[in-house]
Amino acid sequence: MSILEKINSPQDLKSLSIDELGVLCQEIRSFLIELVSRTGGHLAASLGTVELTVALHYVLNSPDDKIVWDVGHQSYTHKLLTGRRESMQNLRQPGGISGFPNRKESPYDVFTVGHASTAISQALGLAVARDYLGKKNRVVAVIGDGSLTGGLSYEALNNAGHLRRPFLIVLNDNEMAISRSVGAMSRYLNRIITNPLYNRFRNEVENSLRSFPRIRKLARQTLESVKHFLVPGIIFEELGIRYFGPVDGHDIRALIETIKKIIDFAQPCILHVLTKKGKGYEPAEKHPEKFHGIQPRDLANQEKLQGMENGIDKKEGESTYTEAFSRAVVRLAEEDSRLITVSAAMPEGAGLTEFQKRFPDRFFDVGIAEEHAVTFAGALAVQGLKPVCAIYSTFLQRSYDQLLHDVALQDAGVVFCVDHAGLVGSDGPTHHGVFDIAYLSSIPRSVIAQPRDGNELFQMLKLGIGYNGVFAIRYPKGVIPKSSFSSPLFFQIGEAEVARKGKEVAILAVGDFVKLALEVADLLDKEGFDATVCNLRFIKPLDRSLILNLAKDHKFFYTLEEHVFEGGMGERVLSLLNEEKVENVHLKRFALPNDFIEQGSRSFLLDKYGFTPYKLAAAIKGDIKRCKK
Repeated sequence: MSILEKINSPQDLKSLSIDELGVLCQEIRSFLIELVSRTGGHLAASLGTVELTVALHYVLNSPDDKIVWDVGHQSYTHKLLTGRRESMQNLRQPGGISGFPNRKESPYDVFTVGHASTAISQALGLAVARDYLGKKNRVVAVIGDGSLTGGLSYEALNNAGHLRRPFLIVLNDNEMAISRSVGAMSRYLNRIITNPLYNRFRNEVENSLRSFPRIRKLARQTLESVKHFLVPGIIFEELGIRYFGPVDGHDIRALIETIKKIIDFAQPCILHVLTKKGKGYEPAEKHPEKFHGIQPRDLANQEKLQGMENGIDKKEGESTYTEAFSRAVVRLAEEDSRLITVSAAMPEGAGLTEFQKRFPDRFFDVGIAEEHAVTFAGALAVQGLKPVCAIYSTFLQRSYDQLLHDVALQDAGVVFCVDHAGLVGSDGPTHHGVFDIAYLSSIPRSVIAQPRDGNELFQMLKLGIGYNGVFAIRYPKGVIPKSSFSSPLFFQIGEAEVARKGKEVAILAVGDFVKLALEVADLLDKEGFDATVCNLRFIKPLDRSLILNLAKDHKFFYTLEEHVFEGGMGERVLSLLNEEKVENVHLKRFALPNDFIEQGSRSFLLDKYGFTPYKLAAAIKGDIKRCKK
């Protein structure tokens, strides 16, 4: 029996020797590589934090002691050590173990997380609550260097230095977020790595003078005056947070010894740990950005293990919406030198790598800082530039105030290319982009468009570049569906089109759901129901004249959308009919439930919620028959 098979809780680690812990780390890496090759998941990040996770659980007494994971994609070892080894065979599968910490899954998961830069705020809150309730447990936040580009981290660090509540921040520094970390903080951490003299010198002086308190006090004052020469900036200590490190994050003995020494300090501390993303798996070590997440592959064909940020299997000749955006933004940049692109630490995932190569001086990666990205883009726009900000739907929702205050209120023209809109699959509820129509439509004068193919995406991007306000183009994580229906390249803002002409029944859709609507209409036709299919293109503004004209000779309206019911496209159509006092039309909306939707492949979830041609056709047919009765 392997050592890993004997570990059913963190308490089982306590009886192991340091050498046995090293063997356990090797077994964990082998387990994760084999597991993720079958289930898919975030491999590189989890491989990089094996020793760190083992060391934390070895020293701490969880779940009484609390470990807060930032983002959480590095928490697979944590799940293994906390009684979920067998359950992880269903990692990221419907009904299985989440790919992120999940409060509903285990008492060892303090928060359900999936977004960056939250851990320090959460850990500080736990520390304050602990002190208020008179408890004595320890609190640890594990945060990556990429997450320190997010403003929320600095707000928390500032408050932590002020409150001075004891807790430990472990800075997992691998110089990577999904892409390589950027910005001044990354450069600062690199300078610390090259000059780690301060803490070593300080500790040696304090230890040697332990029996001479007056001299020790004088020595501390002297150290304070010279520390700027030893460690550039020493920003954490200036904030009131004691800094330790850097420490080799793959040296289990050094990690345990260091954590034991500092875990009970009576002030907030930060332990700087150096790790290698993808540690122990050579392809992931060489290309960590490609192995941030991987799709399932047979372990016997490891050399074919494909890196995938988007997790999309394409057939030859097919194109994703992200690739169509990439081609469109490069083409338009060739025509307009004012076009600038902005990424929030995801140039690969958002389709901006080719633009970055072609126009390096017009590309800006601001790090994991979506709020800053939006305000930054707004400032570019008010100076006459044409910023295109490419951000996933789930991450853009962090920037609602900036969209309102720093773009819309300024009449600043910014195009937001909202990738991963809709269901995104196995990343689950923290990543599904099913709320963007609701939060974007409330913004004054905002435009929300959704293309059904690459041609429409290009024209929408072109229209957006000339618009003064928030112009959002949302598109899903997936391949552009092939269709015999071809739409014209040129159209105006708010202009819809009829993709199939029928009578009595009208199906309204956008994006790749237009193809779904056409398939539903074909099935209805066989049942004697002749349906019109409308490609709305724009969710805001709606094509009022086209919809009202359809209402004159169509008694049944059906809307299809990959978004929750509340605040979605169907609600906007319903509001229009109500506003115009259209009373002769029956409207039924097909949308996703107003809830946090579980993990599962996009195809699985669409089927579960009835978004297949046969299920929709049956639902529409039954609805029509009930109404006629």
